[in-house]
Amino acid sequence: MTFAALQPLADRAILFTSLRQDALSAAADALGEHRWDADMQAGTLTFTANADPSRQLVTRAHLVATIAPGPRSLLWAWAHPRGDAAGLASQLQAYGAQHGVAELTAPELAFPADADADIDGWIARAAHTVGGVAVELTGRAPYYSAPVGGGTRAVFILDAPLAPLTVVDAMIALPRILSGLALTDARTAVWDLARLANWTLTWTDQSFSGATVTDATGSATFRFDEQARITGIESTVGPQVL
Repeated sequence: MTFAALQPLADRAILFTSLRQDALSAAADALGEHRWDADMQAGTLTFTANADPSRQLVTRAHLVATIAPGPRSLLWAWAHPRGDAAGLASQLQAYGAQHGVAELTAPELAFPADADADIDGWIARAAHTVGGVAVELTGRAPYYSAPVGGGTRAVFILDAPLAPLTVVDAMIALPRILSGLALTDARTAVWDLARLANWTLTWTDQSFSGATVTDATGSATFRFDEQARITGIESTVGPQVL
């Protein structure tokens, strides 16, 4: 556990977040061996192929937070000297103010007392939590956790040239992605996936034992057990009547 109060927000978005992170990884991996460079003044983060610098994936980068081992704290971008007080991270602050989440309204969060002795690993996990929170509260993805020196990580939301997430694409990737995820509430995660992806969701019955998600490319029905775990997914490919 990293920042306990933030984790439920990240968990809610975990399916959508994981699918968008997977798409970013695929786009970057298509470059082969590559590097990344952040230009804070231009507000870009660029992935460049080592073998051919003309091959690039250029993204608009919005700083969300930095997480540093020196002060052992997280600093939100709206309070950061190099951040933007009215930038994307201010949406997290506004949500915190509306819903009483002090961790989103305090400019700086100290690491909890039980932060792991492996501080680099703990910071990396915390960055993924913060990225998931940013996706959940802004509806934008993917995010990127960038090591920026001295053990510090910066978390960015990226406006990347990725195709919108479709039901068909999700059904291809989900079996692989689900094998590596621990879902705290799969039913809510499926609902939130549909919300963030702008799909239509219909519950199959009043006990919420299943949910069908639909877009123009196809549909899929998720089945849940009594503990809200996914027990199966049935998909149909092809144009759908919405």
